[in-house]
Amino acid sequence: MDVLQIPIAAMPFLLALVSRTGKAIAPCLLASVVTMLLGGEPHRAVVAWCVGMLIAAVALRERLRAG
Repeated sequence: MDVLQIPIAAMPFLLALVSRTGKAIAPCLLASVVTMLLGGEPHRAVVAWCVGMLIAAVALRERLRAG
């Protein structure tokens, strides 16, 4: 995994931290770690990354909606 791929793989976790939702941080961290571990198999890494981004996006949307 290249140095430029690490921030992209960590993006779900970083978005979950911004959302400040405790329920979303752990699954997004897990998705980011799995994405980094599967960096050699791009098809599987993309699935893990997309699941993490989906969880983080919903958490962030709910935080913005709540105000």
